[in-house]
Amino acid sequence: MARCNWTKAEVALESTQDPRLMALAERALSHYVNKTTDRAPTTMQMPVSAYSDTARYDRERKRIFGSLPIAVALSIELPDRGSYKAMQVLDVPLLLVRDEQGVARCFLNVCRHRGARLCESGRAQTRIIACPYHAWTYNLQGELVARYGADSFGEITQQAYSLTALPCEERAGFLWVSLDQTPFDIDQWLGDFAVELGTLALQDWHIYAQRELPGPGWKVTMDGYLEAYHHNMLHGQTVGQMTVGNLMVLDTYGPHQRLTFGRKSLGELARQPRKLWRPQDHIRLIHSGFPNLSVSGIVGGFCLVSQIFPGPTAHTTLTVQTVLCAKPPQTDAEIASAEDFSAMVLQAVKDEDYPVGFGVQEGILSQANTHFTFGRNESALQNYHRWVAHFMGEEISQ
Repeated sequence: MARCNWTKAEVALESTQDPRLMALAERALSHYVNKTTDRAPTTMQMPVSAYSDTARYDRERKRIFGSLPIAVALSIELPDRGSYKAMQVLDVPLLLVRDEQGVARCFLNVCRHRGARLCESGRAQTRIIACPYHAWTYNLQGELVARYGADSFGEITQQAYSLTALPCEERAGFLWVSLDQTPFDIDQWLGDFAVELGTLALQDWHIYAQRELPGPGWKVTMDGYLEAYHHNMLHGQTVGQMTVGNLMVLDTYGPHQRLTFGRKSLGELARQPRKLWRPQDHIRLIHSGFPNLSVSGIVGGFCLVSQIFPGPTAHTTLTVQTVLCAKPPQTDAEIASAEDFSAMVLQAVKDEDYPVGFGVQEGILSQANTHFTFGRNESALQNYHRWVAHFMGEEISQ
């Protein structure tokens, strides 16, 4: 295929001598050769009550997920003007819309007349937003523009009945929203992590599959996305076949993190001249956006996006798992490859990670432990939990 016909995503994938990737490969290779990994200064203990206390969970759910900007959807889920997605996040009914000017907006999915749900869950295309109950009608900026039987209803100030808008910003391939209407500066929130996410060019990818997976509690679930310590033991039939266990290079951007894992072929770089390196073939990047986003890949033109949303109790979550392709698969071979990747990541999470997580959740409730210990090799977990404590105005002792 001629380079001029490649998508931006494919061009990004083929950047063989990207200085950033070269540097990460060098760091990972050093660990591989020396049988080491990035390490925190010390181990860290976490009381088990941090995973199970109901009152604490309610406070954290409100502060961490309610007030901070969270990635609720991918930009490509609203591909065109008039695209919308209706979804429920932490009991908040959201309606994400791309208006006629291409601006992404977020409203509460609630009619201002009598509170009816405006759109059923899912993605679709529309020119207007019409309430199915009494046909109050809104434009894509959320303004009330028409009412059935307006003369008989009586006079109102229509401007006062616009849809309730939530702060919403589009950046680095995602829509970021504050669920409790707390204003935010997305550039300040993401900082340099926005540049890191931007290198993935997710706005140029294509959705192959999207599904919802019930999971264990929020912290148990997120812990599994933040280390490779378990890969050899738990994922021997899936991602563990490609990943070097217990090897990680960590870079932090405030609460956000980039994890670099080594692929099983990493050692080949030690036998190659540096000018022949293709680092993307030998390392795997995980971009972890606080508090609930994991972007895993990129492997062979595929990418996995996971969004973890806390459930109504401290012991439940819902994961939105999205499989992306650099370009829409068309040939039988491309479709088969996409399906294989999709099936592998589903198995790794649904049949491997989450069953163990449910077991951890049962162990927590058994009161067998008073605390958990995060190893020095689990530095990303340590960083994550320190930032949880930071936003809750707490401190964690060693």
